[in-house]
Amino acid sequence: MPEMKDSGIEWIGEIPKDWEIEKISALYSLRNTKVSDEDYPPLSVTMKGVLPQLETAAKTNDHDNRKLVKKGDFAINSRSDRRGSCGISEYDGSVSLINTVLKPQGKMSNRYYNWLFHTPLFADEFYKCGHGIVDDLWTTNWQDMKKITVPFPDLSIQERIADFLDAKCTEIDTLSTDIQSEIDTLQAYKKSVITEAVTKWLDKNAEIIDSRIYYMAPYNSKWRLSKIGYECTKLWRPFNSEDTALLCTNKGKVAIRPDEMSGIMVSQDNAMQGIHKGDIAIHGMDTWHGAIALSDYDGKITRVVHVCDSPNDNRFIVYYLQQLAYNGVYKLISNGVRGNTSDFRSWDKVADIYIALPSLDEQSKISDYLDSVCVQVEDIIAQKQEQLEVLADYKKSLIYEYVTGKKEVPESY
Repeated sequence: MPEMKDSGIEWIGEIPKDWEIEKISALYSLRNTKVSDEDYPPLSVTMKGVLPQLETAAKTNDHDNRKLVKKGDFAINSRSDRRGSCGISEYDGSVSLINTVLKPQGKMSNRYYNWLFHTPLFADEFYKCGHGIVDDLWTTNWQDMKKITVPFPDLSIQERIADFLDAKCTEIDTLSTDIQSEIDTLQAYKKSVITEAVTKWLDKNAEIIDSRIYYMAPYNSKWRLSKIGYECTKLWRPFNSEDTALLCTNKGKVAIRPDEMSGIMVSQDNAMQGIHKGDIAIHGMDTWHGAIALSDYDGKITRVVHVCDSPNDNRFIVYYLQQLAYNGVYKLISNGVRGNTSDFRSWDKVADIYIALPSLDEQSKISDYLDSVCVQVEDIIAQKQEQLEVLADYKKSLIYEYVTGKKEVPESY
């Protein structure tokens, strides 16, 4: 470890004794040229860097109200709700006015500062220097940013650190991508097992018939065709204000609502209803995400969730409704005003969904089987997600330690 000194920068702490410090204004100059996206291709400033404009990006008809970006420029989103969105552009193009575009100047490594600017501690400092009325409209412009002080090691050290982090972080990203691919495969397997079990059971030789319902898969001919409204009763359960507040999540779970979510969602008691352990919860707005679950808790939940019960095995009903989400059925039969949103806030619409039902005994056997398989798959997924979190934390720590000089790039590298 090199001999260290106090940098005088709270978020940086100690740096090597032979490193200097500089204001960002000594490293970059502002590029503030307005252009049209008809002349310069639109780009998006994301957490993964500067990319060709995303399909999901908010678009405007004001095509001339853009900022010029040249290849090699550094762009950072000034809004606090876009935290961590920055990077070096590999393209000539244009970005929205909420971004600050900077041109590197002098003898410095843009790649080194790109790594430094991606650290969470720099993000904290960046937004601390900003201004605004509320958190999600808090901005940090160039006049704020240019005053921030950062480490300034010798250029050769900057480049060596950037080369090292480029290589090491690529290794970490590759490993993370492989683990995420395994998670995706496991999730796809789980969905396919559920779909097959709730439409055909496990008998590969079962006679399968066409439902003649445009959104419904063929099903076991021994099963009876019905509708959710004939099989489930919407409930209105009483509750007490001190009851546990719950959520119906997109992961197909009823979970305890985190305390920090208070005020973010409708939580007043006049917008809540009771729910008991074993009840079916169907989220009227996030149905298409698979926000359908069996409650493991007694408590209270927002009225946008349909709470219901049935004389069937409620687990089977939940698995069946979840697989409709996996297969895009709710989008298909939705009245949502946006292409990616389903709207089943009306119980009548939920009640009109077709379902094929085996005998109660078969429902229980299918549900027991799916419970067993899903627990096993979810346990493996949880382990792999924990691996991803460990890698992400390691990457953050690695970047911070090297860009601040707390660790030296190995001689053998």
